[in-house]
Amino acid sequence: MTHREILEALSGILMGLFVSILATSVVSSSLPRIVSDLHGSQSSFTWVVVATLLTTTVSTPIWGKLADLVDRKNLIQLALAITVLSSAAAGLSHNVEMLISMRALQGIGAGGLTALGTVLIADIISPRERGKYMGLMGAVMGVAMIGGPLLGGVMTDGPGWRWNFFVGVPFAVAAIIVLQRTLHLPVLRRRSVTIDYAGALLISAGVTTLLLWVTFAGSKFDWASWQTAVMVVGALALLTFAVWVESRAAEPIIPLRLFGNRTVVLALVASIAVGVALFGTSVFLSQYMQVARGKTPTISGLLMIPMILGQLISSTLSGRIVSRTGRYRTLMISGATTLAVGLGLMGTIRYDTSFVLVGLYMFVLGVGVGALMQNLVLAAQNTLEIQDIGSGTATVAFFRTLGGAVGVSALGAVLGSRVTTLMIAGLTKLGIDVSALSGGTGAIPNVSTLPGPIRTVVEASYGQAVADLFLVAVPIALVALVAVLFLKEVPLGHRSGVELRLEVAQALADDDDVDSDAQRA
Repeated sequence: MTHREILEALSGILMGLFVSILATSVVSSSLPRIVSDLHGSQSSFTWVVVATLLTTTVSTPIWGKLADLVDRKNLIQLALAITVLSSAAAGLSHNVEMLISMRALQGIGAGGLTALGTVLIADIISPRERGKYMGLMGAVMGVAMIGGPLLGGVMTDGPGWRWNFFVGVPFAVAAIIVLQRTLHLPVLRRRSVTIDYAGALLISAGVTTLLLWVTFAGSKFDWASWQTAVMVVGALALLTFAVWVESRAAEPIIPLRLFGNRTVVLALVASIAVGVALFGTSVFLSQYMQVARGKTPTISGLLMIPMILGQLISSTLSGRIVSRTGRYRTLMISGATTLAVGLGLMGTIRYDTSFVLVGLYMFVLGVGVGALMQNLVLAAQNTLEIQDIGSGTATVAFFRTLGGAVGVSALGAVLGSRVTTLMIAGLTKLGIDVSALSGGTGAIPNVSTLPGPIRTVVEASYGQAVADLFLVAVPIALVALVAVLFLKEVPLGHRSGVELRLEVAQALADDDDVDSDAQRA
C-alpha cells in the first residue's frame, strides 16, 4: 500500500479509536459529580469504572477470535455502534445501578475497538513502519483524552452531565461512514473457527469473582474472613478449570501456545503491571482534583492535560525512533523506569501541593506510559505467527485491561478504606461526629457544601489517600521494568499483516492445485 492509501485506511480506524476513547474520557472528569447526583458511594464510583473495564477485559479476546471468522471491518463497525448506543443509554440513567449496567455494555463495544483497531493496524502496516504511524495514533488518542475531559466538564457545568453520554453519537456516525469508505481489505479464504463459549464463560466468571472480592473486602467484610476464602478459592477454581478447557478446545479464546513465546509472556506480565499502575491510579485523579482541590469538572480536565501531553509527545517521538532505528527495547526500559519514577513523584502530592509540581509529576508519568504501552503491543505482534495476530494482540490487550480492572477495584477499595480512616481521625480531632457529614464518610462529598473546618479535613483526607495509591503502584511498575529488562529484541519485520495473509492464502491455493493435479493424474 502507498503512504496515501495507508493514511486513508488508517483514518477510519483512528476515528473508531477516537470515538471509543472519547466515550470513556468525556465522563472521566465528571464522574464525581455524576455519582454524587445519583446518590452513589465510593464503592459505586469504583464500580462505574470497573464495570466498563470488566466487560472490556472479558470481551476483548472474544472479539480477537471473531476477527479470524468474519469480516473485520463489519466487526469494528458493530463494536462502534454498541459503544455509542450504550453510552447514549447511560445518559438516561436515573440511578447508579442503571449507569453501571450501561457502562458494562459500553465496555463490550470498547473491547472490540481495543482489539480490532490494533489488529487492523497490523494488517495494513508492517512492524518496521508501524512506529511512525503509531505517532498518529498517539496524537488522536491524545486529542480524545485531552478533549474528552474538557468537553465533559463544559457539558457538566453547562447543560448537565447527561449530555456527556450523547456527545459521541455524531462522531460515531462519522466513524462508521469513514470506515466504510476508506478501509478496503482483500477477500481471503477464511478458516472455520469455533468460538469457545465454555472458556469465555469460565474466564468471565473467574475474573468477575476476583473483582467482587477485591472490591468488597475491607468494606463489606474483612480481608481475612470466610467470604474471602470462598471467593478466592472459587475464583482460582474457575480460572484453573478455564485453563483446562482452553487446553482442550479446538479454538480456545486464549490459545495456550502463546505462552510458549517468551516475548509474548514478558509483554503480558508488563501489560498487567502497566494496567494496574496506570488505570488503577489515573481514574482516581478526578477525585483528587475535584474533592481534594475543590475544582470544577472543567478545571479538573484542564489540570490533567500535562499527563496526556507527556503521553502524546512520548508515544509520537518513540514511534518515529522505532521506525527509523528498528529498535524498541531501550525505549521500553526507559519508559518503564520513567513510569515508576512518575508514580513515586505522584505519591508525594497532598491537597495543598503546588499545581505546577502536580502538573510536572503527571507529565513524567505520561512520558513513561507513552514510551512503554504501545511498544509492548508492537514487540508481541512482531514475534507472532500470522494466524495468531488476532488472538495474540487481543490477549495482550486482555491482560492489560485485566490488570487495570483489578487495579481499579483493589485500589478503589484501598482508597475508600484509607479515606474513611483519615476522615474519622481528622473529624475526631475537631470534636465532630462523623454523622455531621451527609451519608457519613462512605459517600463522595460535595466539598462546596461543607463548612470550612470539615471541608479541610475532607480535602486533606482525599489528597493523602489518592497519593498513597500512587505509592502502592510503584512496586507494580517495577515488575513491568523487570519484565522489559528480560525482553529479547527481535528485528522488526517489513511486511504487513495483509501481505503475510495473502502469502499464506496463495500457498494454500497452490497446495490445493497440486492436490487436484495429483488426483487427476
